Amino acid sequence: MQSVDVLVKGRGAVGSCLALSLAAQGLTVGLTGTVEAPRTDDVRTYALNAASVQLLRDLKVWDGLPADAVSPVYDMVICGDAAADLPAGRLSFSAWQQGLRELAVIVDAAALDAQLATALRFSPHVHNVNTSTPAALTALCEGRESAAREALGVEFKPKAYGHRALATRLVADRPHLGVARQWFGAGGEVLALLPFERPSSSQSYGLVWSCAEERAQALLALPQADFERELNAATAGAAGMLSLAGARATWPLALARAEAVSGPGWALLGDAAHLVHPLAGQGLNLGLGDVAALSQVLAAREPWRPLGDERLLRRYARERLAPTLAMGEMTDALQRLFAHPSPAVRGLRNRGLDALNQLTPVKRWLTQRALGL
Repeated sequence: MQSVDVLVKGRGAVGSCLALSLAAQGLTVGLTGTVEAPRTDDVRTYALNAASVQLLRDLKVWDGLPADAVSPVYDMVICGDAAADLPAGRLSFSAWQQGLRELAVIVDAAALDAQLATALRFSPHVHNVNTSTPAALTALCEGRESAAREALGVEFKPKAYGHRALATRLVADRPHLGVARQWFGAGGEVLALLPFERPSSSQSYGLVWSCAEERAQALLALPQADFERELNAATAGAAGMLSLAGARATWPLALARAEAVSGPGWALLGDAAHLVHPLAGQGLNLGLGDVAALSQVLAAREPWRPLGDERLLRRYARERLAPTLAMGEMTDALQRLFAHPSPAVRGLRNRGLDALNQLTPVKRWLTQRALGL
């Protein structure tokens, strides 16, 4: 095409959702990047909150997902690390106690990507274009290594944690019952089990294990039996005996926020705009929140105001400042708190988990924030 209203750079979940959302407004959208074939070794899972699920429903994507690609989380149990003379703290959340249908939904990343690709193929206003196609607005959704962001001169300095996240699929010897589990260990290690339906219905989990660089590489290299031994020792049988059921993959963890997320004719979304620690499972939710906010700002613009107007895009930047900054600070503070080696601090944080577990109004507030409500 000679030109488009909006040029979206990046075909991940954030870029695809933005293209569909803006096309639904009647805007002509150009989408860059290569259409990749579905992967059979993708072990990623997304933990989506209510706001993200509603966005996908509005885009006519959610109901097309296979039944076994979606698993609701009804309860969540969080455990601290035990001190020498103090048991591990415990914090639990229940959808039933909060009057909710579910706390979150775990989605197969490959299935969601495939459904988004199908929706894009049937969207008459979305076109595959090259990166030089003229547009009134360019939306950068290329991820943390965005070349277009760098070309704009936008400062983006990740603060490396020195940790990596290791992901894979597991099968347990008993049903998960929709319970997600998370353990905070010494040195800032975080192990999360996300209830899932693949490859074994009602007995599978997605694993995200964040730990120091050397330990992550060692876990990645372990033979299957040795890896399972380490995993079952770390979870102490809380979810039953766990067996490896997929390939293992890792990626580095960092905290970052772009110095500016909008400018004349451009806007940043998703990991191109902000990175947070995965301990709260909010990475994609923040990106989809960006999509919803930018779509709403563009839909509500004055008829005479162009799409790339700098003042218009500042509305998007202001809308996303508080939630992205708060999530980044919160996850960073939790990571630093549980990475602190002092036995006294370890005891205090475990008592803190136990005390918070008794504060129902505070737990309800935290749940509402996590759900994006």
